[in-house]
Amino acid sequence: MGLAADERRSLSALFEEVGPDAPTLCEGWQTRDLAAHLVVREHRLDALPGILLPALAGRTQRVQDGYAAQPWPELVDRVRRGPSRYWPASIGPLAELTNAAEFLVHHEDVRRAQPGWQPRPPEQARDEQAWRLARQTAKMNLRKAPVGVVLRAPDGRSAAVSSGSPVVTVTGEPVDLLLFVFGRDAVHLTYEGDESAVESLTTAKRGL
Repeated sequence: MGLAADERRSLSALFEEVGPDAPTLCEGWQTRDLAAHLVVREHRLDALPGILLPALAGRTQRVQDGYAAQPWPELVDRVRRGPSRYWPASIGPLAELTNAAEFLVHHEDVRRAQPGWQPRPPEQARDEQAWRLARQTAKMNLRKAPVGVVLRAPDGRSAAVSSGSPVVTVTGEPVDLLLFVFGRDAVHLTYEGDESAVESLTTAKRGL
């Protein structure tokens, strides 16, 4: 099925478990807001630009709020079913390309906002893709990093993903590295480097 489909299915089940008013790691969003965001990005081409462009964010917010007000079972079902087959990113490889990081990160946004969360056990296929996605998205997501950044997995693999000096090495499981690159702080990571450099990295804006 692929990572995107697996994470979509797991996130949908978690939505049903925690309900529409549970917290998430997305600032200001409860689960109903996150679910509505996922529906907007897969059903409303007219509202997509506002996800990235502040000048158009007002319209996107209004559309998202409309979905968030729908009955929770209907909204979760929309997330689970995904886009129609006519949606540009609904086809196999393209769906995986556009949705793998999105659904993995947002699944963890819900998981890790709940009391007593723990990292999921290692899973080779998922973790290989998370490592690849962390490296691929780091250049854009860490563009404001004030220092050089090296990502390192527990098996010793490493990747320099942001140039600069001094350099901070961030070590952890691939899913945690991906979440770090996307700006999340609910992660189990270690940092090697000058103390002030580590602080400047961890407090800098990360993500889109």
